[in-house]
Amino acid sequence: MFLRLTLFFLSAAALLTAEPADSDVYRSVLRIEAATQVPDYETPWNSGRFGGGIGTGFIIGHNKILTNAHVVSNARRLLITVHGSPVKYPARVVHIAHDSDLALLEVEDFSDFESFPVFEFGGVPALESQVRVIGYPIGGDRLSVTRGVVSRIDFQPYSHSRIDSHLVIQIDAAINPGNSGGPVLQDGKVVGVAFQGLRQADNTGYIIPTPVIRRFLKDIEDGSYDHYVDLGITEFPLHNPAMRKALGLPNDNMGVLITNVVPTSAAAGFLQPGDVLLSLNGHTVDSAGMVTIDGEKTNYNEVVERKFAGDKVAARFLRDGSWNDVEIELKALPWSRMYAIKYEKKPRYMVFAGLVFQPLDTNLFAASKFDDVTVRRLYTDYIPKGLFQKHRDIVMLTRVESDPVTSQLGDFAGFAVDKINGVEVTDLKHAHQLLHPEKAPEFHVIELFGASRPVIIPSAAVAEANERVAKNYGISSLTNFEE
Repeated sequence: MFLRLTLFFLSAAALLTAEPADSDVYRSVLRIEAATQVPDYETPWNSGRFGGGIGTGFIIGHNKILTNAHVVSNARRLLITVHGSPVKYPARVVHIAHDSDLALLEVEDFSDFESFPVFEFGGVPALESQVRVIGYPIGGDRLSVTRGVVSRIDFQPYSHSRIDSHLVIQIDAAINPGNSGGPVLQDGKVVGVAFQGLRQADNTGYIIPTPVIRRFLKDIEDGSYDHYVDLGITEFPLHNPAMRKALGLPNDNMGVLITNVVPTSAAAGFLQPGDVLLSLNGHTVDSAGMVTIDGEKTNYNEVVERKFAGDKVAARFLRDGSWNDVEIELKALPWSRMYAIKYEKKPRYMVFAGLVFQPLDTNLFAASKFDDVTVRRLYTDYIPKGLFQKHRDIVMLTRVESDPVTSQLGDFAGFAVDKINGVEVTDLKHAHQLLHPEKAPEFHVIELFGASRPVIIPSAAVAEANERVAKNYGISSLTNFEE
């Protein structure tokens, strides 16, 4: 059964008595109040809905407050309070990493915090060792401390972005609403950041371990966050003895089969489907795709996770019965962010005579729930089959607003755009250019993937239709091309 991980945006559950020696450091665990505004992808010209929540952060340096990205995502205002104080301090996001669910904040005036202790980072806690989780509980403003035991060290999805997987530590203490962003301590040092829990299980929480935190902090040292690098391969486990024999492999439970290499990715030109990956940077890859790092078994991607753009990894693989060794220079795969939930981004759109066009991404997919099989295939194949090389956007006809020009066209909403006036569409701006040529044709012909017929719009009626639609639906701007 699929177990759904759920992000929590508020605070901890049970209240335990803290050691007196730790009372001073509790001042450095801060309560974060966020007022948020979530973009509206269904009617993208609208400002979006307002909301808010409570999270936790902690001081890791001079005017450096670490928390979760999901605590401060889409924030319009951030206020920080100190344990035992009524004062609220305005704060802002300095760096945010949605792929690893981490963010660094600063307050406008740090002078009141100068004497506060600064948290230091430790290593990865051992299995069965005890940790403390500190946060702010629902129903009150006071600090809460829970204890738990490290029960698993794994490589699992991070719910915030819906696409990224990194190293996680599971503990047998619930990470409830409000623990998000709070420090997890062992022997007085931070060994993780609380960030998500499991609804289907009692007393099961997950923390972001220090290798992920350290990578985030190192990445932002140059003043910007550059995201994770990616090999760009998909693998298949090699447990089946018959398959191993067919590939010329001994029955030693080593190696995974590469089933896809993303075009333009770091691995493109080095690895190819059908290769058997045996090792990365000297770490032997077993038949389940696991390697041993720091004495623990984890997914082989953890080798790549700890690298940065420009770093190289050595890969050993089997092809056509012979072993090969290559050195691969790593880089990010920015097109893959199409599958990640976006935050702090305005929806891109174009309104043309009542037709609303938007680029396909996960935010739009979640809002619109497209059921056309062709759209689903374009979405699924966008990265694995390299559609991004030709189509910077998959342009969707998402809405058909009621107007005399769009009469009887409502059934075309939810289809992807193939061609406009006979020209294949490559992105949203290109679609706009094709619909606004210097010399307009008598009719604009919009061809949609899978539609029974094209959409025909008379050019002479476009200007008046735009005015009516803008007035009737409160659309202040008919286009937005910038996120």
